[in-house]
Amino acid sequence: MTERPNGGGRRQKPGPGARPTRSRRSQGKPRQDVAPKTPPADARRTAVAALVRIDTEGAYANLVLPGVLARSGLPERDRAFVTQLVYGTTRLRRACDWFVDRFTHGELDPEVRAALRMGVFQLRFLGTPPHAAVSATVAVVPRRARGLVNAVLRRVSEADDAWPSDAVRLSYPDWIADSLTRDLGADRAAGALEAMNGAASVSERADGYIQDEASQWVADTVGAGPGDRVLDLCAAPGGKATALAGTGAWVVAGDLRPARAGLIAANAARLGAQRLETPGDPGGSVSVMVADGTHPPFAPRSFDRVLVDAPCSGLGSLRRRADARWRIDENAPARLAEIQTRLLDSAADLVVPGGSLIYSVCTLTSEETIGVAGRFAASHPDWAAMEVPGSPWEPWGSGAILLPQAAGTDGMALFVWRAP
Repeated sequence: MTERPNGGGRRQKPGPGARPTRSRRSQGKPRQDVAPKTPPADARRTAVAALVRIDTEGAYANLVLPGVLARSGLPERDRAFVTQLVYGTTRLRRACDWFVDRFTHGELDPEVRAALRMGVFQLRFLGTPPHAAVSATVAVVPRRARGLVNAVLRRVSEADDAWPSDAVRLSYPDWIADSLTRDLGADRAAGALEAMNGAASVSERADGYIQDEASQWVADTVGAGPGDRVLDLCAAPGGKATALAGTGAWVVAGDLRPARAGLIAANAARLGAQRLETPGDPGGSVSVMVADGTHPPFAPRSFDRVLVDAPCSGLGSLRRRADARWRIDENAPARLAEIQTRLLDSAADLVVPGGSLIYSVCTLTSEETIGVAGRFAASHPDWAAMEVPGSPWEPWGSGAILLPQAAGTDGMALFVWRAP
């Protein structure tokens, strides 16, 4: 679970496309889908409008794009292309800016910079033919800027790839690239960063809920069954809580913010899992509460299983959150590790003897994973670490880590303990 809004548990579907053409010039670049044909300029104009809002207003890509598309009047195929342009250009913003800034001087109008970034994305990462990418991009900028955009994009199409660093090439802030390289090792970090530059896959559960497979595997690891009392302490938007209810368990799902608790209730109601009654309910239900997970309103030893899918930096789920890499600050892992530790300490008091406590985060930093788990183990020496999933998960301290490149999923870390 990350620090930012999401689409209520439902993903933006990635645009269709073929595998990218890999010319000598493009070796080593982030992989992107290739648009099958060049849609009309209106698709690009719509993409530029969304990119400007993301850049100048701080709008979230996954929140602004649906509204922009709804107002566009574009057919479905062109909407998919707009989604591809907006998400891809946003992810690769630093790499695109490196090309743009080589051939421009001074401040650029936000609309012009957005169009140039989009043009670079098509030329260098989508493999769009130069004549198509340049002419179509020039057509969507104000007349006064068309000569500049034409000249810059033509130079970009002929430029070499003398990247100043891997962080620029892969389009991440230096601190993210440095942190993951330190924590995972150079090869695994490079693979993770490369993998998270691709479009997110779509996985639909049997009940119709769209959820990344890594999150589904976390819910499976909880091991809930019919009649079990399960607490999902940080549950929004409700994907794991509804999956747990699907096992026949009685699930309490909480979140600190009322709006996010509302997302849980909406998803539970849509899937037929919501209940408003008290713990006398039959299993297979979700009861929603608004509560501070560091001070949960329950008696000690109230639950057979407690899941802490904690707020985290989200550095394992950057594939689906196109703009997140530009929003997360360098101090976030340390700040969040403190919250995660407090959540685990509070959750431990709620587990029955012999019950289980499950900790998961969709990030890859040592500080938020083995660091937090190590603190918990030190302060709860009587708790036993339990078995965690095998391949494609890898051992990670007393738990396991799932790298984004291992199975095309979010990156995730998972730890399980049994109460004394």
